[in-house]
Amino acid sequence: MGEPMTVAEGLAGVRGQALPRHVAMIMDGNGRWAERRGLPRMEGHRQGVKAAERLVRFVAAERLVPCLSLFAFSTENWNRPRDEVENLFGLLERFVREQAQELVEEGVRLQVLGAVEALPASLLRAIREVEERTRRGDVLHLAVGINFGGRWSILQAARRAVELARAGKLAPAELDEVAFAKLLPTAAVPAPDLIVRTGEEKRISNFYLWEAAYSELYFTPTLWPDFDEGALLAAIRDYQGRRRRFGKVEP
Repeated sequence: MGEPMTVAEGLAGVRGQALPRHVAMIMDGNGRWAERRGLPRMEGHRQGVKAAERLVRFVAAERLVPCLSLFAFSTENWNRPRDEVENLFGLLERFVREQAQELVEEGVRLQVLGAVEALPASLLRAIREVEERTRRGDVLHLAVGINFGGRWSILQAARRAVELARAGKLAPAELDEVAFAKLLPTAAVPAPDLIVRTGEEKRISNFYLWEAAYSELYFTPTLWPDFDEGALLAAIRDYQGRRRRFGKVEP
C-alpha cells in the first residue's frame, strides 16, 4: 500500500470531478467512541461537537459544497436518559452561540430544521438569534436537524396541504411532487446528493426520507469524533464513482 493521501491531494482529486451540491451527515458513534476509551458518554458528545466544528470550518473555507446538513438530535433521541438529553441540549446551545461570529465571518447561513418549539427556551433563543445573524451567508448553507425526523417533516407538509385545501388555496389536482416538496420544512434545502453515516450502522434512521429518494448513501465504520477532512473527501470520492441514472437508462 502507498502512503495515505494528504488533504491537499484529496481536495485536488475531488475538484477534478463533479462535486455534490448537498452532503448530509448522520453523525453516529459518539457514545461508542467514549466507551471504547473508558470515558463518560458525554465526553464522546463533546468530541463529536468538535468534529462538527472542524467539518463546517473545512467545508466553508474550501468552498467544497454549497450545502451541508448535520443530523444532531432526532425526534427519537428524547428516549435517551434525561440527563444525557439535557447535556446534549447544553452542548448544542454552546455550539450555536460560540460559533456564531465565525459563521458570520465565513459566510455560513445556519438553518435549524425540526420541531424547535419543544426545545429548551434558552436553546431556542440561541437558534433564532444566530439564524438571524447568519441569514445573509452565501458561502455555505448549514442545515442542522434538532428534534428533526423524516416522518415529522412529511407530516408537517401533509398538514399544511390540508390547511391550504380547506382554505381553497390548493386544489387536489395541484398537489404533485413539486408542490408537496415546497410544503416540507426542508423546502429551502436542496435534496441531498450524498448522505454519509458514520459509526458502523447502515440505515438512515428517520433522517431525510422524502428528500433521500435519489441520494447516494455512504456508510463508514469510523465513529463520528474521528471523522475528519480526509474521511469526508473519501466519501466524496466514492460518490464521484457512482453512476447516477435517476431511473433512466444510460445511452
